Amino acid sequence: MVRLSLLLLAVLTAAAQNYEPTWESLRHHKVPEWFEDAKLGIFIHWGLYSVPAWATPSGELGKVAPDQWFKNNPYAEWYLNTLKIPDSPTRKHHTATYGESFQYLDFVPIFNREIQKWNPYAWAKLFQEAGARYVVLTTKHHDGFTLWPSQVRNPHRRPDQQHASRDLVGELTKAVRAQNLKMGLYYSGGLDWSFVETPIAVFGDLRKTVPQTEEYARYADAHWRELMDRYQPAILWNDISYPKQGDVLGIFSAFYNRTPDGLINNRFGVDHADITTPEYSSYNKITEKKWEACRGLGFSFGYNQAEGPQHVIASDKLINLLGDIVSKNGNLLLNVGPKPDGTISDLQLQRLRDLGAWLKMNGEAIYGTRPWVRPDARTADGIDVRFTQKGNAVYALLLDRPKSREISIDSLVADSGSTVELLGAPGALPWSQSARSLKLTLPEKLPGSHALALKISPKPWKLVRE
Repeated sequence: MVRLSLLLLAVLTAAAQNYEPTWESLRHHKVPEWFEDAKLGIFIHWGLYSVPAWATPSGELGKVAPDQWFKNNPYAEWYLNTLKIPDSPTRKHHTATYGESFQYLDFVPIFNREIQKWNPYAWAKLFQEAGARYVVLTTKHHDGFTLWPSQVRNPHRRPDQQHASRDLVGELTKAVRAQNLKMGLYYSGGLDWSFVETPIAVFGDLRKTVPQTEEYARYADAHWRELMDRYQPAILWNDISYPKQGDVLGIFSAFYNRTPDGLINNRFGVDHADITTPEYSSYNKITEKKWEACRGLGFSFGYNQAEGPQHVIASDKLINLLGDIVSKNGNLLLNVGPKPDGTISDLQLQRLRDLGAWLKMNGEAIYGTRPWVRPDARTADGIDVRFTQKGNAVYALLLDRPKSREISIDSLVADSGSTVELLGAPGALPWSQSARSLKLTLPEKLPGSHALALKISPKPWKLVRE
């Protein structure tokens, strides 16, 4: 009852805040508790690029030589840009598959035909079963094609080439909320290849190709305001940057005043953000500022038919990644790349189902938790451990399956009155304490197939400093 009253007070206090279009005023906004608790979101990259659905599976961002990245870009959603680079594998594939005269915008009627088969409620149910607490959809990627019937006209495109024939944003928003999930919207404010057609061949070109005209600034502003008015998103997830003449202060203040428990990411390129968003990377320590790691299940965000099992993260590594991120005060925004008709590949489906099954058993150690005094440790036989805490308990995630029933977690000292449990298994575990290690005996039959979650309660306990 006390916790409910405190939550109600926090909501009322946030609602009473009037945000002015100034940096000083915006800095008073706090990351909402629902996002702190959520831990897992689903990112969706879906658009014209989902029709060719092809890229060189060259590797994860940060693991491909910078001078090779754009010519061999593994991001299928960058198909239009890679297509413009001479001798790129994408151009060769495109010519061989569709012919020299086939243009990128010729994919529009194909995409519009295929999306008629899509069922948004099946997606929302799948994401809920995968354990996600929020969803972020790409409403417009860098190719400038929108997934909602925008009333804001693109002066560089014919009317039939501007947006999808269904209101994909609106339909998915309704379905997601029906599953009691939060809905966020991605928008590429920094790149729009219908306004600047120069291809990006090296990283030095990236910022140079952000449209900086008054025309584009008003266009992007109008899009963000239209998205907020129509769909009331919980997250504004911008990408790359934003035109310097854009009304960022006005958009931010209007958003917070309408959605006090919403949040804004750090990719507007300005002085305010609720979260940072590392891509295909994570922080190596607990950070005070809330963050969100984003990545695809494979090397690409958009669906890439050239990816096979060897390019897609294994279920055990995915589960371990989530535990590692949460232990350091982060959320995982895990991307799904659907086919143009809305179907999701078996490879991606299996990962989502495995993650959902693990969270159904072990979610207590993830949802609603906060970082502990330290994110990690190791067992005596070398298994990595990640810590979270909630209420009167600390959770220790074992990121590998022990070979012996007897394990010892180094540098961990529990209180003499503590109980140690294994989530998914009945009863308390026998344990003992040495000067620097917690020793315990696991049950003969271990639950699940992946990481194990131990619950140590009640407080106090401590971690020996090294």
